[in-house]
Order: sequence, then structure tokens, then C-alpha cells
Amino acid sequence: MQRKHVPFHKTGYFSSLICDYLDEKDELKPFYNRFPHLKNFDAQIKEKETSFSLDSRKVLTATLKVQYQKIESSSLTKENIELISSEKTFTITTGHQLNLFTGPLYFLYKIVSAINLSKELKLEYPEYNFVPVYWMATEDHDFEEINFFNFKGKKVQWNRKSGGAVGELTNEGLNDVFEVFANELGESQSAKELKQLFKNAYLNHDNLADATRYLANEIFKEFGLVIIDANDVSLKKLFVPFIEKELFNQASFKAVSNTNSSLPNDYGIQVNPREINLFYLTKNLRERIVFEDDVYKVLNTNIVWSKSEIIKHLDEVPERFSPNVIMRPLYQEVILPNLCYIGGGGELAYWFQLKELFTQVEIPFPMLLLRNSVLIKTKSQAKKLERLNVSNEDLFLNKHAFINKKVREISNIDINFSKQKDYLRQQFKSLYKLAEETDKTFLGAVKAQEVKQLKGLDKLEKRLLKAQKKSLSDQISRMTELQNQLFPNQSLQERNANFSEFYLEYGEQLIPKLIENLKPLKGEFLILNL
Repeated sequence: MQRKHVPFHKTGYFSSLICDYLDEKDELKPFYNRFPHLKNFDAQIKEKETSFSLDSRKVLTATLKVQYQKIESSSLTKENIELISSEKTFTITTGHQLNLFTGPLYFLYKIVSAINLSKELKLEYPEYNFVPVYWMATEDHDFEEINFFNFKGKKVQWNRKSGGAVGELTNEGLNDVFEVFANELGESQSAKELKQLFKNAYLNHDNLADATRYLANEIFKEFGLVIIDANDVSLKKLFVPFIEKELFNQASFKAVSNTNSSLPNDYGIQVNPREINLFYLTKNLRERIVFEDDVYKVLNTNIVWSKSEIIKHLDEVPERFSPNVIMRPLYQEVILPNLCYIGGGGELAYWFQLKELFTQVEIPFPMLLLRNSVLIKTKSQAKKLERLNVSNEDLFLNKHAFINKKVREISNIDINFSKQKDYLRQQFKSLYKLAEETDKTFLGAVKAQEVKQLKGLDKLEKRLLKAQKKSLSDQISRMTELQNQLFPNQSLQERNANFSEFYLEYGEQLIPKLIENLKPLKGEFLILNL
């Protein structure tokens, strides 16, 4: 097994915002609390320790015990749930949508990052406890984002009508999905295990939240992962004071708008706040709450409240008030004794917009850690790449640059005309000098001739390159096929492939191998030859 690392900025797949954050550029420091160095967790622990109440811990622990009543959890997970009631325990959290059969591969990397960081912190700060938490995005309502996964280049999709929070969707129609998926898996031992996992998760549970909890627990329970569904009345009660500020003071709109205006322009804005960043949530309904004509309304419904009525309604049924992307991070940090949030580049981008909001409502802003990113090569792929002399750096090139580079390398003809172009430029320097000394009106003609001849060399180079591509097509085809396997659709493997492809290859050793190799604080892209 080989492990290589590539700096994120050299992959070409990460934004300048994320690369600058990893480099700890000064212009980004106002938008986060502490950078996730191991030594910085000491101050983060002390800040959270003084702000998170024992009563909140009791509510959280009791809620988790209820949510785990129907799950066969490991002794380590049960111990972690109990530990949350202690003032010496803190969480390391990652969140993800309820993607069908976990969705893209990075679902695993997020959770492994949380597990491994918790272990690393325990070694550094043995007097405290650290619990890895997976936050299920059960209140999301964008079904089209989660109703499929890719398996060996094919899209396995769940087609049904949807409405309201996805966590409450019944698993109607997943029998048909299972039949399609099962036919693709084959009959190996690992295939049988995947079929059973899908069946137990989706066909033996009533809704998507329960199915996803079962699935994540089965994959990670031996590592002590704690899974939370925050769509819960007891947890929402803890958030009521912040919902009131949002309804009546437009707290997040003001703070995030102010932050957006001060972010450097070249980073762009990930999300824009609304005046009220809350949805109203009931069965088959999740619609925005707005304030218009001196009353509160739920869009696309006839639901209307006065100020006194909405206060009363919030007190009676707080579970019906659902935070959007702006408010969800705050909700998370209010109900969890959390130190660090682990997310992808897009997630961290919108977290950077939220620090001022957290400051205003006096909730500690968590440390932000970019999740591990991984490219997995099979032994067969690694051997083929080595034989073809394709480096890790080559693989990250776009297809056009990749082909041109490899053609030049393997061709027995020198297709690089750089020397000829440099020689030509040197010759024209003499002509420019001659024109200066005789008749300066000839300078334009000399320049035009130089451009013409350089373009001629460009054309010759491109024609020669094209001819060599044709004569070397077999070798180039083998190379590009491997690149396509590892970077499907010219995108990162982790954003396309599903874990099931790799489970077929490595079976139950897949997760332990990831646990062994992913280093959350390393801060570089991992290339793993398994």
C-alpha cells in the first residue's frame, strides 16, 4: 500500500479561497476564529467549555438515547453518547445530506476525518473526551440532489414524488431501485454484503432519516460515531431564543450582509442571506417564512400570523421552524458542545460568511477544517500507470493538457518548437535595431513579420502534434482511459463514485484502510494505492 500527498493548490480542483485559507493568508483571518492546528484546540476547548451549559448537555444526551433506541449501536457509540453529558466532552462534527446509499465517495471521507481528528485530540488532550458526530441534514427539501448515486459510470436513481423535509420521506419505490442495483453488483461475497446492507437500510425502515441513520451506523459504529437528527422538538426548544431574534431582528441578514460586503471580491459569495432565514416545516411542506404587510406569512400557503401569534406558535411547536443554510450552522453550534466543523470547500466558503453573526449572538465560532480528499487507485491501475510512465501530477491535468504533455514525452520527435521560437525572436531583435537606425516607419512591418512567422511555427507545431497523436493513439488511448477511470467526467473521483465500487474491491477492509491512512490535519490531497 502506497500513500502520496499533493498540495491542494496543485490539483487545480480547489478555489483560491480554500487554497488561501490553507495557506493562512492574512486577508481571510477576520472570517474565522482559529486555524485548526493541534495546539489551537486548547483555546477552543476553554471557550466552548464556559459557554455550553450542563442543561443543554442533558437534553442532547437524552435526545440521542431516544434516537438510538431502535439501533444496534456499538459499546463505543453508547459510551460516547453517555460522555456527552460530561462537561469534559466535546464533539467534532461533520454534516451531509441524506444521499441515497451515501451518494458520492466523500461522504466517507468527511466522517473518517471526524473520527480520526477525535482520536488525535484525545492523544493531545487526554483529560478531555472527543466524540465524532455526523449531522444528518434531515430538514433539507431538495430531493433531486440526493435521489441518486453513481455506480461504475451508471446512475442509480430513485424516482418518486417528494415534498417537505427529505428525512420524513417514506421509502416508497426503493424496492425497484434495489432490483436495478442488485443486478449490477454481481454475486461475489462483497456484492452480497452490499445487497444486504441496502436491503436492511432502505427496505426495512420506514423513512429516509431512519434508513440513513442505520446505514451510517452500520458502516462506522465500531469507531464510535454518533449520528444526530436535529429535526427534534427537544433540540429545537434550545434554539427558540435564536429563532426569535431571527424573526424580529433579522439578525443573520444584517450580520451576513455586512460580512459579504467586506469579503475580498475575488473570492465570490457562496450564499446570500434572506431577511428571515427560516422555513416552516410540516408534513410534505417546507416553505420560507417572510414578513410582509406587517404580518408573518408562509410562502405558497394561506398561513399567516401576527407578531404575538407567531411567538405563541413558536413556543407551542418549535419543531416547525426550520433553519436554512445560513441559520443551520448556528443551530448546530447551539445544541452541540462542538469544537470543529469538517466540510468540503463549498461548505467552508459559506461558513466564512457567518463569523460576525456568531459574534453578535455570543456563540463560539467553531474551528473550520477542510475534509480529507482522496484519490484511490487499485493495484491494477497503479501498475498500468507506472508502465505508461504517468505521474500523479499528470493525472490532475485537464484532458487536453494531459494528452499534449504525454504525446511530447513519448514521441521520438521533438515537437516542442520553443527553441526555434526563441531563435526567431533573437533574429528579429537585430531587425528591430536595424529599423531603429534607418527608418523607424519599418518597425510596424518588422513586428507584423515576426508575428506572422511565430504563428507559422505554432501551426507547424500543432500539425506535427496532431500527426503524432494519431500515430501514438493506442498508447494515448490507454493513458486517457486510466485518467477517465480515476477522474470520471473530468472531475474528482470522490465527487462522482459511490463507496460500493470500492467495497466490491476491498470488502470490509475498506473503512479500516481509510481510517488508517487519512490524516485530517495534514492539509494535503491524498493519493492512495490500496
